Amino acid sequence: MYINSMGNYVPSARITNDYFENLNGLEPGWILQRTGITSRSKVGPGEGSDSMAIAAIDDALKNLPYDIKDVDLIVAACYAIYDTVATPAHIAQQHYNISGAKAVYVSAACSSFINGLEVIEGYFASGKAKRALLICSEHNTYYSNEKDQKAGHLWGDAAVAFFLSKEREADTDVEILDVFTEGLGNVGKGPEGVKLRPKDGGIMMPDGRDVFIHACKYMIYALKNSLKHTGLEIEDIDKLICHQANKRIVAQVAHQLDKPLDDFLNNIETLGNTGSASAALVLTQNLDKFKKGDKAALMVFGGGYSCGCFIVKF
Repeated sequence: MYINSMGNYVPSARITNDYFENLNGLEPGWILQRTGITSRSKVGPGEGSDSMAIAAIDDALKNLPYDIKDVDLIVAACYAIYDTVATPAHIAQQHYNISGAKAVYVSAACSSFINGLEVIEGYFASGKAKRALLICSEHNTYYSNEKDQKAGHLWGDAAVAFFLSKEREADTDVEILDVFTEGLGNVGKGPEGVKLRPKDGGIMMPDGRDVFIHACKYMIYALKNSLKHTGLEIEDIDKLICHQANKRIVAQVAHQLDKPLDDFLNNIETLGNTGSASAALVLTQNLDKFKKGDKAALMVFGGGYSCGCFIVKF
């Protein structure tokens, strides 16, 4: 499976830590020390999940080696969705007039994007699709309760879009060497560790410590499974990207892997936790750091719980 083109959209507005001190008494230094976040992205007036999705797709179209109408599968993979009926997959199909394509929605908390990759991999393997569009648009601030002292200061908004194909389309394609996911609903605090209930508090993380412990453990677990499937060693990976939930989680993963922090790419400092878009977003923002033959591993952990990893080769 190959990535033919990648795009992203990040709103221009930034909400700094000072905002939360005025709102709920959390000091900027306290937030920075515990999360590594100094600001987070937030959509502007008239923006939302659907508009961010289209903007990310438009960005990816700049380098797409075929016509978007050749796409025969559209997958929306996210959790902070605006409409559970007309998903970003259907919005994209209408906007670009893509006839004959399947349009589906996948949700698995912050591992949604990687689960979306795995769904596409399955369609490719079954012969039911050859070219796919994967969209992840997370409008977290639509659901977040900014007065919540436990998690209201974490969330940012962003979107990513990947075009993928079963066969190589161009020399610039990025090969996906492995996709691994696993549900962890029976682990720790499981389904209640992180939750999004629109009519009952929005996005909440009542058990942050449990999330922290299991995120560190299972992102490494997912990485090791992907490495095993590919026959690679950790030394073969040039850059690592974790789900951008907390900078301290990244530091702990680096420590456990005995890897320098310089080997990890991040954007949480300025964008906050952009949900299941976050790891893929970091990749799209750092394409200039990779040369032909380089490999990157992207690890995620999602509330619910779930984990995943995918490895790419440039």
